Amino acid sequence: MFRDKQAKVLIFLVCMILGIMLATQFKSAENAKNSISQQRVEDLAERLKTAEKDKANLTEEIKKLHKQSGGDAMALELTALRARAGETAMEGPGVKVTLDDSTVVTKPGDNANLYIIHDDDLLRLINELRAAGAEALAVNKERLLDISEIRCAGPTVSVNNTRFSPPYQIIALGEPKTLEGALRLRGGVIETLKFWGISVKVEQSDSLTVPAFKGTRRYEFAKVKEGAPQ
Repeated sequence: MFRDKQAKVLIFLVCMILGIMLATQFKSAENAKNSISQQRVEDLAERLKTAEKDKANLTEEIKKLHKQSGGDAMALELTALRARAGETAMEGPGVKVTLDDSTVVTKPGDNANLYIIHDDDLLRLINELRAAGAEALAVNKERLLDISEIRCAGPTVSVNNTRFSPPYQIIALGEPKTLEGALRLRGGVIETLKFWGISVKVEQSDSLTVPAFKGTRRYEFAKVKEGAPQ
C-alpha cells in the first residue's frame, strides 16, 4: 500500500516537473517569436523611413529640374524677343555697301544735288535689301528698326537722330549673293546712282556684325489691347 502511494507521488512529481518544463519552453519560444516579430517591425519601419526620405529628395530634385528647365526656356524666349526687337547685336553672312558722293565736276547749269547722296538714295537701297531677305540692317553702325528715321539734315543724313556725312556704309545680314543680285538689277538702284557718278561698292562676306539698337522705344498713345493674344 505504501509503495503504491509512493509511486503515485513520484508520478505526480514527474508530471509536475514535465509540465513546468513544457510551460517554460513554450514561454521561451513565444518570447523568441515576439522578439523576431519586433525586429521585423523595426526593420520595416527603418526601410519605410529611408524610402520616404529618398522620395522627398527625388521630389525636390524634380522641382529643381522643372524650375531650371522653365528658366532656360524663358531665357531663350527672352533672347529671341530681344533679337527681334533689335536690342542685341547680330552676326552672320551678308553684304557691306559703301557709298560716297560723286567726284564728277559739275558743269554750269547742272543740278549739284543729283551728284550727292540723299536720304531717298539710302532708303531705296535699304528697301531693296529688305525685299531681298535682309534680316538685320545698319547704316554707319546705327541699327535700323521699324521706328528708325533716315532723313536729310542739310548736307548730312540723319539716322536715328544721329547725323552722318559721306561715305555711308550699309551692313545687311542675309544670303550674300541674293542681296547683291537685288542691288545690281538692270535699271536698279546701283545703276541709277552710278549714272550720276556716285560711288557704290558692294562686298560679300561670310561674317558681318550689325550692332544693337542704341535708342529707346516710347509709346505715348499706343498700348496693349486688353485680351489681345500675347
